Amino acid sequence: MRFSYAEALCDPTHYLPLARAVEDAGWDTFIVPDSICYPEVSDSKYPYTPDGNREFLEDKPFIEPFSLIPAMGAVTSRLRFTTFVVKLPIRQPVLVAKSVTSVAVLSNGRFAFGIGTSPWPEDFQVTGTDWKTRGRRMDEMIEIIRGLAKGGFFEFHGKHYDVPSIKICPTPAKPVPILIGGHAEAALKRAARLGDGWMHAGSDDLVAMLKRLNELRREYGREREPFEVHVISMDAYTADGVRRLEEVGVTDVIVGFRWTYDKAQDTETLQTKVDHLNRYAESIIQPVL
Repeated sequence: MRFSYAEALCDPTHYLPLARAVEDAGWDTFIVPDSICYPEVSDSKYPYTPDGNREFLEDKPFIEPFSLIPAMGAVTSRLRFTTFVVKLPIRQPVLVAKSVTSVAVLSNGRFAFGIGTSPWPEDFQVTGTDWKTRGRRMDEMIEIIRGLAKGGFFEFHGKHYDVPSIKICPTPAKPVPILIGGHAEAALKRAARLGDGWMHAGSDDLVAMLKRLNELRREYGREREPFEVHVISMDAYTADGVRRLEEVGVTDVIVGFRWTYDKAQDTETLQTKVDHLNRYAESIIQPVL
């Protein structure tokens, strides 16, 4: 089992000292979220809050992941970084491939690329990308990113993207894991068919989703391939709970220590955050390992 520390929407000056503290305490991964903007007018609903409210995001500091991760990577030597999740279809695939490979190289392979489609139509509107084709475009983008990240010349001719024979440099020594986020059937199918893993955002039907995911992996003939399962679960806050998650196939638990859906700004001190992550490492990570 690996342990991922989740902190977001906090004072940006906290990230680098937190990364050092997380690594020193024995955690495995630092989770980095993605959000590009907040619309003044919107009727969109957030899929992971009970009432669908998204006002908790207003005026909250989101540092762009491909900028933040290299900064944290520069002050650590072992810690892994995972995006949770980059909204892929609102971006251009060749530019994403360049960012992914650059981060992977700068971090010496300590990077996993968690991706999703974005629940906000406004993200697509402001970036001039099509909402209706987001899933099909995402499938093509994954192939383009993987192809360019291998090094050497690569070309792609799909329905939505046409990339002539090109190569980028540098590329990482090993493949960057691509982890698919989402609870819908389409997301589970994409993870089973194309992903190196799946990212779960918290819900009571985790076991059912894992069962469905395993069924789909068998259908696609990928059940024997390495596959990461990252989850948010209350079971992650006890040693016995972590063991239960491991028994059902979870490889990585995502753990945070405050309610990020609060509309108020985060006023927790850096020392309080460090105390929380150290206590967890002492009471859960060390006993489990």
